[in-house]
Amino acid sequence: MIRIEGIAAFVAAVEGGSLSEAARRLRLSKSVVSERLAELEASLGGTLLRRTTRRLTLTEDGAAFLDRARRVLREIDDATADMAERRGTLAGPLRIAVPVTFGRMHLGPALYPFLAQHPDIELTLDIDDRRVDILAGGYDAIIRHGPIVDSRLVAWKLASSRRLLTASPDYLARHGTPASLAELDGHRGLFYTNRGLADWRFRTPAGTITVRAKLALGLNNGDMMRDAAIAGLGIAHLPAFIAGPAIRDGLLVEIDLGCEPETEFVFMAHPEGRNPPAKLRALAEHLRKAFGDPPYWDPPRRNA
Repeated sequence: MIRIEGIAAFVAAVEGGSLSEAARRLRLSKSVVSERLAELEASLGGTLLRRTTRRLTLTEDGAAFLDRARRVLREIDDATADMAERRGTLAGPLRIAVPVTFGRMHLGPALYPFLAQHPDIELTLDIDDRRVDILAGGYDAIIRHGPIVDSRLVAWKLASSRRLLTASPDYLARHGTPASLAELDGHRGLFYTNRGLADWRFRTPAGTITVRAKLALGLNNGDMMRDAAIAGLGIAHLPAFIAGPAIRDGLLVEIDLGCEPETEFVFMAHPEGRNPPAKLRALAEHLRKAFGDPPYWDPPRRNA
């Protein structure tokens, strides 16, 4: 007989990439996860995973079984959530991937009251700036800032997100304040490497223009990028949710080039074709109200 615990161990091992990570996610010992996998393979009469000291790889049987295994677990989670909703409560597991800086600065403070209000929700946050595969990673949703590049996702807007061209007063005193897009070519730029060097995009009457300043420093973390700008290392194109407090404190200055950066959003996205559970919809609505419209982190506009 196939047991649901074995299916859960199999999916966790595939999505985590190792038995150790599967054990961490399931809060079990590695030996228990290994036993459950062996029992599942014995029940199915085939090998699902090849185990080496470095990695796990799917066998042909494992690849064929994976989609069905995920579907079984999802159906059980949905059934559990449906029963909870019938009782007027929100309950069950949620797994969401969120970016580091936004999670620390804004998502956490908005999230904690929601979890206190719904203690039966079992939320797991994977906090990482890298682009994740929502399906392969087994996530119910992701929260991200910027453009949506995966056509398999359905996105819900949580808040608008202005992007601001910023530098420290010290940098501008030493290098001058650019007054046009053309003048950016002579300046040092701080770039978020997860988005690439073509990240500075501005709306003009002639359409969207991409500007590339000289690379002074590339980083894949928003906190360090802001701190590098405050230290006077160059100009940074930062979202307002990162730069806003530093601008209000006078540590950074917003640079006015006479045109606006492209509009972006903070969004929650879930897989297309999957009916999102009530707890995910409730979380999205809670975050919209907590962030506000316009969001509380936006500094006053220059022409206000």
